[in-house]
Amino acid sequence: MTTALNPLTRPGAATTAATVEIRCPQQGWVPVCTLDDLTPGRGVAALLPDGTQAALFVDRAGQAYAIANRDPFTGAQVLSRGLTGSADGRAFVASPLLKQRFDLASGSCLDDPEVSVAAYPVRTRGGARDC
Repeated sequence: MTTALNPLTRPGAATTAATVEIRCPQQGWVPVCTLDDLTPGRGVAALLPDGTQAALFVDRAGQAYAIANRDPFTGAQVLSRGLTGSADGRAFVASPLLKQRFDLASGSCLDDPEVSVAAYPVRTRGGARDC
């Protein structure tokens, strides 16, 4: 598992890059990595303070997304390893195991409307992309 580290605590990390933060239910906004740590089309797993995992993604336009990393169909922490794409204008990640697609903005399963994963609000702070 690749874990995104807090850029403020990672040795030798630059502090001028935009920081990606996830809003966790009990902890509020939690910094997890820099925007430069994310590559379009590839996910990164982050361990959150409550012990859960999030899968972070960024699209080619620089929009960051975070959903739960746990695949609800298998229980494995693998969504960060999935393939990204879009369907009907919706960015998704397909689980690397059984290939179900999850909307990156809402966490809903595009292949089974009764299933979803948590979707976390994401923001970037600092750098040129403060939003």
